[in-house]
Amino acid sequence: MKDIVAILSHIRSVHNVGSIFRTADAAGVEKLFLCGITPTPLDRFKNVRKDFEKVSLGAEKTVLWEYAKDAYSLILKLKLEGYMICAVEQATGSIPYTDFKPRRKKIALIFGNEIRGVSKNIIRQSDVVLEIPMRGEKESLNVSVAFGIAVYEMKR
Repeated sequence: MKDIVAILSHIRSVHNVGSIFRTADAAGVEKLFLCGITPTPLDRFKNVRKDFEKVSLGAEKTVLWEYAKDAYSLILKLKLEGYMICAVEQATGSIPYTDFKPRRKKIALIFGNEIRGVSKNIIRQSDVVLEIPMRGEKESLNVSVAFGIAVYEMKR
């Protein structure tokens, strides 16, 4: 069984993050790292956000999470801990997620902003870039949907 953590870098939507928490709980993700502007389950008074809880259905209580201001520094730390860093993004040199054969048991999946995606700086620090092939007219999936596809494939 693989240890999977996920890094959510600059995701804007509280609903997307809440949905990711719910999927992380269902799939058995070890931990979520919320970076940059990514909303956390707690408001500024440390109370659970009602809009978050409505989507996550309480998964913020069952999924370990941590806020990290800077995803880049976090990635360097996770590399030292033995994680294989896998950005989920359409980029030069990316491979279909179904072709990926993990070389380590510890995997960190990175998901980026709904508009800009994963930053080029973070892609350069990744061991591999995984892409979900698109067959229709749209160029990308909602980040929470992409999260579900990638996490379940890694757990398979």
